[in-house]
Formats: sequence, C-alpha cells, structure tokens
Amino acid sequence: MPTKTARRRALTYSQVEAGAQAARPVLHRKGQEIQLYGKIAKLPIALDEKVCAASAENLNQLLADTITLRDLYKKHHWQVAGHTFYQLHLLFDKHYNEQNELVDTIAERIQSLGAISLAMAADVSETTIIPRPPRGREEVPVQISRLLEAHEIVLKEARTMAREAAEAGDDSTNDLFVSDVIRTNELQVWFLAEHAVDVPLVRVDQAKAAASSG
Repeated sequence: MPTKTARRRALTYSQVEAGAQAARPVLHRKGQEIQLYGKIAKLPIALDEKVCAASAENLNQLLADTITLRDLYKKHHWQVAGHTFYQLHLLFDKHYNEQNELVDTIAERIQSLGAISLAMAADVSETTIIPRPPRGREEVPVQISRLLEAHEIVLKEARTMAREAAEAGDDSTNDLFVSDVIRTNELQVWFLAEHAVDVPLVRVDQAKAAASSG
C-alpha cells in the first residue's frame, strides 16, 4: 500500500494538474469569420450605411497604396547607394515612419466606419495600383523617380476621394484625406523632388553664372 507521503504527493500532483489545466492555452481554434470583408457592421455615427461602405472602399484602396508606398521607402532605405547614401538613408526612413502613421490612421478610420481594413501583404499586393518594383537595387535617380510617381498616384486618388467624401457628408473621412494624406504626401514630394534637381555638387557652372549676371 502507498504510504501517507506517497498519497499526499499524488494528491498534490493532481491538484497542480487541475490548476494548470484551467490556465492552459486553447490552441488551433477554427471558426467562421464574424464579419466578412466588404460588409458594414453599422455603428451609431450618424452616417448612412451606403456612405460608410463607399468611404471604406475608397479608404481600403488608399490603404493598399499607402502600405505599398511605405514599403517602397523601406526597400530604398536598405538599398540606396552612392555619395548621398547617408542623407537619403535617413530621409527614406523618416518618410517610411510618416507613411506608417498614415497606414494606422487610414485603417482605424475604416474600422470606425464599421468596415474591415485590409491587413495582409497578399491582399495589399492584389489591390494596390502602384507598379511593383524589381527586387534588385536601382540607381538613386530611379529610386527617387519611382517614389515620386507613387506619391502622385496616392495624391490623385486622395483628392478624388476627398471630394466624394465631402459630397456624401462624411466629414471625418474628408478631413483625413486632406489634413493627413494629402498634406503629408505633398511635403514628402517636395523633399524628394529637390534631390532630383540637376545641380553641381562642388563647382559652380561658370557659363551659367556669367550669363545670369550679364
């Protein structure tokens, strides 16, 4: 027969097992989606469901393009080369972080409309209208040109979507387009475009200087 000590140990082990069972994670869960993509879970925000759906559709397109632009900045941040490496390495990362803030702002607006925001890379790549760059490293002028073209795509659609939101009475979405997306992208375009100006780095162009002074 087991001793009192053995029975006590067995009882203690059973108690430990029972306590651990309650705290053990339940893994490998499966289930149905509680809200399908493209469907609105109506929230009491004083906007018609059709308005929310239209704004969410526009915002998801903009979200996909903003995520793509953000990641394009990170690609060039890693791959930039040449005598402007240090400056552009920092600038690209600064713009990446600013675009990342826009991504979160856009996604949260979609959710606040009662819709579902895009999130996964596969869904983003299927939705974005920004052309996919090659995997390899490109020269700095090409990197900058590619970024400027992506900004222009975002700005064109943001302006159109801002007007549509205003006409529908969706003031918060309109404000996001104008105050956040358009202003941020315009400022980044300015910083980028100045790096594409053909200016001598060391010597003044004497012929141009003489012509302008005459």
